[in-house]
Amino acid sequence: MTHTVLVTGVSRHIGARVASVLAADPDISRVIGVDTVPPPSLTRDGGIPLGRTEFVRVDLRSPDIAGVFAAADVDTVVHMSLVSAPSRSTGRAAMKEHNVIGTMQLLGACQRSATVRRVVVRSTTAVYGSSPRDPAVFTEDLEPPDSPSHGYAKDAVEVEGYVRGFARRRPDVSVSLLRFVNFMGPGVDSPLTRYFTQPVLPTVLGFDPRLQFVHEDDAVEVLRRTATEDHPGTFNVAGAGVLLLSQCVRRAGRPALAMPSPAFQLLGNVARGAGLVEYSPEQLRLMRHGRAVDTGALESELGWRPKFTTAAAFDDFLSSRGLHAVGGARW
Repeated sequence: MTHTVLVTGVSRHIGARVASVLAADPDISRVIGVDTVPPPSLTRDGGIPLGRTEFVRVDLRSPDIAGVFAAADVDTVVHMSLVSAPSRSTGRAAMKEHNVIGTMQLLGACQRSATVRRVVVRSTTAVYGSSPRDPAVFTEDLEPPDSPSHGYAKDAVEVEGYVRGFARRRPDVSVSLLRFVNFMGPGVDSPLTRYFTQPVLPTVLGFDPRLQFVHEDDAVEVLRRTATEDHPGTFNVAGAGVLLLSQCVRRAGRPALAMPSPAFQLLGNVARGAGLVEYSPEQLRLMRHGRAVDTGALESELGWRPKFTTAAAFDDFLSSRGLHAVGGARW
């Protein structure tokens, strides 16, 4: 039986959904959600109801997180708190501190805890980068030809290094490292979902990248399973199949504007500076070269596969936004 689960990042959509699902599990005695700001459901701004989740306001960069472990006898940790884009008010330096230093502090608390027996960490397939020299499909043991050198992807690479170090130091703890493709679904608000809701979708001339998505329902289910069962290892998480960017554009019923790569990058810099759509360097590379991953290891380990394919996840997102191809056509 799982006694006390600590979930980080509960003020964001997926983190709140994970905490809510775990709090509804009668086999879990206690769920503690931590974040730097209260979840929307606690501030009357809507959001996911957290049920019996106990919210604790704490910054993972501070040593205060150790006090939560000491007071609650935490035995399972679900780390959802990685930030994929800097806020306009704090910037890239604060984002890196939150992601990397925050994870170090959290793992340090896990290291010192005598009760922790399971740790689940949300990572990203962005650790593989996006390059013209990439393999057709990444498996978990493949090294990327061009390792990410900055931004969210580099943060994730560093975080994964600390997680592997923790797993070596604490072999008694089951550690699951989950590399998710881009989340997609009605409740997801991300740089990529905001991109697809623009009136005109800029693309890079001469490129038609392959994209993969995971539906938020399937992402939550993977996190629930790894939080309540021992599934140690590193796993890619994605819906079956791929979509070309051109297919996504047609399914969304939006006009595309193909532009040379330098112009696309300039547009991205302008949009980012104006606070419109977040064109991070990782997203700019993804829009050129794409990425595809193999999920066989996850399906074999869990004896389960996502209910939504990549295409179905994208269609559900489009439906929730009232977007569809003219005539309802699908490619």
